[in-house]
This record gives sequence, C-alpha cells and structure tokens, in this order.
Amino acid sequence: MSNNDYREVIDEEEKTPGTDETAGEQEKKELSAAEKKEDNEPEYEDICYICRRPEHIAGKMIKIPNNICICQDCMQKTFDSMNGSGFSMDDMMNMNMGKMPNISMINLSDLQGFVPNNQKLKKKKPKEKAQPEIDIRQIPAPHKIKASLDEYVVGQEHAKKVMSVAVYNHYKRIASESKDDIEIEKSNMLMIGPTGSGKTYLVKTLARLLDVPLAITDATSLTEAGYIGDDIESVVSKLLAAADNDVERAEHGIIFIDEIDKIAKKRNTNQRDVSGESVQQGMLKLLEGAEVEVPVGASSKNAMVPMTIVNTKNILFICGGAFPDLEDIIKERLNKAASIGFRADLKDKYDDDENILQKVTVEDVRKFGMIPEFLGRLPIMFTLDALTEDMLVRILKEPKNAILKQYQKLLEMDEVKLEFEDDALAAIAKQAKEKKVGARALRAIIEDFMLDIMYEIPKDDSIGMVTITKDYVEKKGGPIITLRGCVGIEQKTPPQIAAGV
Repeated sequence: MSNNDYREVIDEEEKTPGTDETAGEQEKKELSAAEKKEDNEPEYEDICYICRRPEHIAGKMIKIPNNICICQDCMQKTFDSMNGSGFSMDDMMNMNMGKMPNISMINLSDLQGFVPNNQKLKKKKPKEKAQPEIDIRQIPAPHKIKASLDEYVVGQEHAKKVMSVAVYNHYKRIASESKDDIEIEKSNMLMIGPTGSGKTYLVKTLARLLDVPLAITDATSLTEAGYIGDDIESVVSKLLAAADNDVERAEHGIIFIDEIDKIAKKRNTNQRDVSGESVQQGMLKLLEGAEVEVPVGASSKNAMVPMTIVNTKNILFICGGAFPDLEDIIKERLNKAASIGFRADLKDKYDDDENILQKVTVEDVRKFGMIPEFLGRLPIMFTLDALTEDMLVRILKEPKNAILKQYQKLLEMDEVKLEFEDDALAAIAKQAKEKKVGARALRAIIEDFMLDIMYEIPKDDSIGMVTITKDYVEKKGGPIITLRGCVGIEQKTPPQIAAGV
C-alpha cells in the first residue's frame, strides 16, 4: 500500500461517524428526539370500544377506521365467535359482494355518531413520591407511632396504644424472614366504638403515616358469591387498586372493613342469610391468609377483565363497627350478675354510663351475632371512648388538621383573620354533644353559623378580623367585626355583617 493510499484510508476513517465528536452530536440528536417524542406523546390513552378497558390494563390496542380502538382480547374473541358459528372469516374476506344478495358490508362511518367523544382516558402523570413520616423499613417503635397519631387524633389513648403495638408487631413479622420453626401469626383487630368516635379517621391517619396502601370498604354491600352485591374478594381488589395494581405492595397493605356489625347473623328469619353469617364464613380465609384471585381494574369478575393472584397472609385486617344494641347485651349480663339479694344493684345503674362498651367481652359480641370462627381470627379487640364536651373542644382546635384551622385558612385567603372565643367553642361542643353523632356534628354546626360570614366577607375589603362569640353560636347575637386599623365593632345580625360596619 502506498503512502497516498494510506492517507486516503485515514481521511475516510476521520469522515466516518464513529469519533467522539460525531458520537456526541448523535447523542444530542437522540436526546432532542426523545424530548420531542415526550412532547408529542399523546396526553390521553385509548379505551377499548367493546370492553371499555384502558390501554394500560388491556394492552396494545388495534385501531380501525374512524378512531375506533379494540383490544386484542376482544378482537380475538370476535374472530373465534364468528369461526365457531360456521361463518369463516376467510370466506367473508374473499367472497364477492355480487354473490351476497341483500347483504352489504358495514360502513364504519355510520358508527361515528355512536363513538363518544371522550373515549380516551387521561394518562396519569408521574408524581414525586413524598417521603413518609414513618419509614416502615426501619420498623418504628410503638411509642413513635403513637406520638405521630397524637398529632392528629385527640384522646383515645388506649385505642392508639393498641393499634401502635399491633401495627409494630405486624410489620416486624413481615420484615423478619426467620428460617426457624417459629412462625408469627397475624394480629387482626376488631374496633368497637360509638358513631363519630374516630374509628375510620384513626385508620386513615395510620395508613398515611406509614405510607402503605389502604382500602376502606363497607361491609353492608358484601354478599355471598352468586348474589347481587359485592363479592367478598372485592375488598382485596380495592386494596390492589389503592396500590396502583402493584401486587407486592398490596400484600403489605391494610384493609379496613367498616360497619362490620352489619354482617351479624340475622335473628328470627326464615330466609337465606346471604349478607350475614354467609359473609362471615366467606371472610374466614381472607382473615387467616389465602391466595385470592381478584380482578384488575374492576370490582367484579367477568370474562373481559384480567385476573391476578394476591396473597392475604401479610395483609393487616382492621374491622370496625358501632354495634348498636350491644350496650343492651352488656347491661343484661351485668345486671344479671348482680340482681339477686338485698344488696343487688339497680337495673338502671348502667343506663347513664357512656363508656359501657369498655366492659364488652367476646361472649357479648358472639351473642350480638358474630360467629366464633370469625371472632377467633380477630384476636385483638378494643373499644373507643365516647367523646365528652372537653374532648370535642380539643378536637376543634388541637389536631394538625383541626376544623378551626381549616376555616382560618379559608379566611386567610381573603386576608381576614378568624378567631373563636373559648365560650363559643364550649357552646359548639355542647350542641354537638346533644346531637349524639360524635365529632361529625362539629362541622355541621360550624357550617351553619359560618354561612353568612363566608358569604358577606368577600363583599367588603375593609374587614380585617372576625371573632365568633357564644351569642352568635347560640343565635342570640352577632360576631365581632374588626376593621383594618380600627377597634372592634359588635355586629348583631349575621346577614348585615358587611353593611353595618
């Protein structure tokens, strides 16, 4: 090879795209192309026209004219049905239209009116995952879990202590992969408390602090398999949906079954109890731990919905209910034990005891209508205290998400300060106590007297502060309105807050 030929080969190698400079330019082009692809990526995902499943569940869609999308499962089932009926798809494709009198092919343009305009679902954008307040991988101690609950839940010290220990042992059980013969069993819980005492709020707060998937379901809609209503496995399907269809994450979640007292055995009935004892029997395998086949992205099983297997062995079940009329069963047992002799207690001794549920036993709950096999799989049973007026006042102002702080934040957006007198808070708590629905009555009462304030304040920019008084809560007077830079002026009639200043 001559020197000239050698120089030509070197020049050709320098020109070929393989050097660092060329590779860097190509990488920039690829990055810009990827960015353009992300910008041009459609914001919506397709939905199958037949089974109505979105693309992230059904898989890749087959697009036919007029923007109609059909998933591969529905398309295959359509072909199978036509071939099974004796009508060959090949014959249909090859035959001439002249040989088919009075038969014409379907014009897909005629279906345009039947296709809804909103056939596409919006794709979920990836969210930045917030760090949980408690890292479950480090298995926080019970006193740390309870301290976090104290910031959101007022009172219920015994309930918070029981739940903290149970959750601590449960996730310690999951984290320990011991190879010895000792296997730690699950600690499912049964929570009994009057309405409005904070059963659901406790579970919601606990799941948020631990950053684990939580499914809250109502036992009133559960029925035996084969009857109208939700199947028992639907509670696991809701947990799977809460975990974004991540089976591994769902198997470490929490399921809260509210209104568990509604599936008690029905008394004095000759009909089949499909929503009572039958549901309790069907839930036994879930509570103890079993592999359950549940639908993905749906609440009921059908041929069009894919199925997956979820193991409930490491899922913590918390059952809660108000158990009405359970107080009568407890009183009957207590009065029967001390109703003989000259020193017998009066029968109405426990009538005014608000915390009579604290004396409950497993035998009382069994007599209420819960079968022994069901109660045996809920080894931890505890009760919640009835809310007193002092607790209701603390609920109004102490928690991080207190009701008063929510209304103060609303008025802060209008640059108005909201204050409550102590007597006003006591009056609100007294009215809530009379309604006998627990903490739920607080918001209803505040919404009632805050309506006129929230309506009138945006009209007048000169208002700087509103002070809620006891007379205003009891509808005997008005709040105190303070102008910006002025002294307080008492306003008597709520509808004239803005006009009378």
